[in-house]
Amino acid sequence: METEKDTLSKKTLELLSDNVLKIPDIPIEDRLAKLSTAQINQLLEIADKAIRERGGDLTELESALGMLLLGHHFGWKVLYLIHTKKTIRKYEEMLDIKIRDLFPERGPSSPRSYGLALADKFTNFWKVVSGEIKIPDRRKVE
Repeated sequence: METEKDTLSKKTLELLSDNVLKIPDIPIEDRLAKLSTAQINQLLEIADKAIRERGGDLTELESALGMLLLGHHFGWKVLYLIHTKKTIRKYEEMLDIKIRDLFPERGPSSPRSYGLALADKFTNFWKVVSGEIKIPDRRKVE
């Protein structure tokens, strides 16, 4: 059941989206990165290795694999906005990757990110990532 606070948050995001952030309406067919066969194989190898060799909490591995799947589509900047730096480091270790080397800064779906749109309004992206500048709903997409 939607609360009054949820309704207010939703209306605020709609106003921000339309008037301030200018979140573009990206057609569904243009929201995914066009990955080469080599890139797809690389992602599968990374996932297979992590599944095969990692022990520990399966929920963390599942989340790390989810980050791996989103990376090309949203880019590493959005990943840093939805995860803490500590979580990124943990997932990178689990997957034996560096997201800034593997993924583009921005992917075709990155303009749909409220957090990135708001972070772009500030002069220092890393202050937003570190939490020095607070952004509400930074994990939501249009």
